[in-house]
Amino acid sequence: MLNESRRRAYLTAMQVASWVPRTELPFAAPSRPELLVLPEPPVAPEVIRPVVKPAAAPSKPAERPKIEMPRPSVTPRPASKPVVEAEAAPAPIKAAAAVAPPRFALQLLRAGRCLVLVELPTGGAFQSRDPAYLLLKDMLRAAGLPDSPQIVGEPVRWPLLRRGNVDQGPEAARQFVQGFVMARLEEAECACLWLIGLPAVRFASEANAEAFNTELEIEGLGSAWALPGLELLMEEPHRKADVWQAMRRLMSRWKQNDE
Repeated sequence: MLNESRRRAYLTAMQVASWVPRTELPFAAPSRPELLVLPEPPVAPEVIRPVVKPAAAPSKPAERPKIEMPRPSVTPRPASKPVVEAEAAPAPIKAAAAVAPPRFALQLLRAGRCLVLVELPTGGAFQSRDPAYLLLKDMLRAAGLPDSPQIVGEPVRWPLLRRGNVDQGPEAARQFVQGFVMARLEEAECACLWLIGLPAVRFASEANAEAFNTELEIEGLGSAWALPGLELLMEEPHRKADVWQAMRRLMSRWKQNDE
């Protein structure tokens, strides 16, 4: 449950200026009624145009009668066709639509024989009393893993560059995240890679939200487990039951050598 200061910190990190809750939130400041009133669209002023009368046509002088003289008839020659027909102009080439770079922040952690690639809900590093971090500790404890995971490297924040012509689209982001995790896997053994949050699932593999609570086989990364984000689990607690059922099926992967 979030208090008002923590809720506003999350909204500021997600660049949300105005928002209206679907239900009454505990510990929340009263809603501002002026945000619920939609401004009326401005009425375009009526443009009055002057009526311009057409000028009178000048009078023509009386024409003299014409006398037609007979002329010898001439058979017209058919017009010759051009030898080379004009080529059709090529269709204009449409410029390819630029793909906006994805925006996310991921942190890699080590907990026992598992690596955890988790989405940072606010974009900043975890703090010891963050609700999302406390939920992660509970999940690791329930899985039989150390509940104080070790931080591995700096957070991966995308896009890497705010300016420049370097490709920072989704495919470039996927290659970077996979290369980063692959380098960490070479340093120590990993029984299972946890992917927590949609950005972790999407850019460490090629899956999406439909893969939540399932096991993935990723080339170069091995066995991985896709989970919903910590923020989503706090907003929709009923998802925790599916996470627990999937955890019970996969727990033997990281505990088989510890028993």
